Amino acid sequence: MKKTKLTLKDVAAQLGVSTATISNAFNRPDQLSQAKREEILSQCKKIGYSGPNKAAQILRKGTSNIVALVLADSIAYMVSDPVASTFIKGVSSALQEQGKHLLLYAGDSKSILDVVDFVDGFICYGAPRNNKLIDELAVSPKPVVTVDFDIDNKPSINIDNEDAAYQVASSALNEGDSVAILGLRLIDSPSTCRVYDSPLIGVESSISHRRLDGYMRAAKEKNVAISKERIWHLPESGRSFARQAAKEVLTSSPRPNVVLCMSDIIALELLHMALEMGINVPLDMKITGFDGIEEAERTRPRLTTVCQSSAEKGVQAAQALLNDMEEKTMLPFELREGETI
Repeated sequence: MKKTKLTLKDVAAQLGVSTATISNAFNRPDQLSQAKREEILSQCKKIGYSGPNKAAQILRKGTSNIVALVLADSIAYMVSDPVASTFIKGVSSALQEQGKHLLLYAGDSKSILDVVDFVDGFICYGAPRNNKLIDELAVSPKPVVTVDFDIDNKPSINIDNEDAAYQVASSALNEGDSVAILGLRLIDSPSTCRVYDSPLIGVESSISHRRLDGYMRAAKEKNVAISKERIWHLPESGRSFARQAAKEVLTSSPRPNVVLCMSDIIALELLHMALEMGINVPLDMKITGFDGIEEAERTRPRLTTVCQSSAEKGVQAAQALLNDMEEKTMLPFELREGETI
């Protein structure tokens, strides 16, 4: 037989007190003497009652002290990515200081409507894989802050990805170079592949396209031509996708002497594979990354990359949400010239 859940009225009747007394024991301890509160809580525990319905309380009060962090992709992938996990730590630390809680929400989920009534706002890290979530966030009645992409009329935290990519490419390119680009989520494909003539996705909102714009601007200034058949699409910045792209680049003919990578993870996989094949970096091949993860600093030769503070991004995003900021914020980045160019 299914056990019936106790209501506040049921408990009050069993204990012979008012519903207000039960509610105060759980939520307003200052309204009761310590002895009376301990007696009520002890009796509630004996009959299996753990307190008033939290969802109902949230709906009545309008606040939950919970902030949803909408990720670009699945939670399993995002927490394993060194850049995303550092960002999450930054958000979490800033929220914790203010007595707030963090709810991770996957970017491949069906709808934020599942949680909108139970959170105080949304931080969205990267454009979600399910584009429907962007439309829902754009009209959400709760505050929204985006990171690494923009929604019209919503505050955001970014770096200037186009300028960062332009600077790192400019440092590596010379006229006459043969160049390849290992990009992220440029087309709608679940596999690593060359772009060729496939339609591009997220051209207006994606940081990948801002980085591609920066690479192409630098190439144009250096009189270097880069065709779409020399641009690779990787669906994720994961090592398995990076290894496949690296293998294709290193065995392509003609083999490029400069490879611009949209993440350090991708660049490091390429670097390791190139060294295993006896390719001299940077004499035979120059490689650049993007993000500035710790592993890039430890690798030898040390990777040339763009450094951004993912933890600070997380802190700034949380503060923007909690303080009801309205502007779009650009954070600084640093070009770190290593030993791979």
